[in-house]
Amino acid sequence: MQVPIDRIKVNRRVRKDPGDIDALAASMNAHGLLHPIVLDRRNRLIAGGRRLAAAKKLGWRTINALIIDADDKADRLELELEENVQRSALSYIELEEGYARLERLRRPNIFRRLWEALKALFRRLFGRR
Repeated sequence: MQVPIDRIKVNRRVRKDPGDIDALAASMNAHGLLHPIVLDRRNRLIAGGRRLAAAKKLGWRTINALIIDADDKADRLELELEENVQRSALSYIELEEGYARLERLRRPNIFRRLWEALKALFRRLFGRR
């Protein structure tokens, strides 16, 4: 659900250094918010402080949020920690392979472009989609 950013309460956070908010803001500007922030029913931030900071930097007025029942301080802190601990960054090799695949898809070689053009021609001629 969309929540007005000015209604979100940010209490003391575990993360002290938010890192590169400019890069996250650029990503959110290009691709949108891929994962909602997490709030309790009183609009207190549980998870997504960096995403919220990036949204503010972009001048967004609302942000997509998941609202959960977490009235207990210990529950909220546990969820904040879990969101930051239970994730795994791509390895250097995985990242390199992913970018190589993306480059091939965005800039196909001449044979790939020719093959795609032939397939499109046959689809138009024979009505297959």
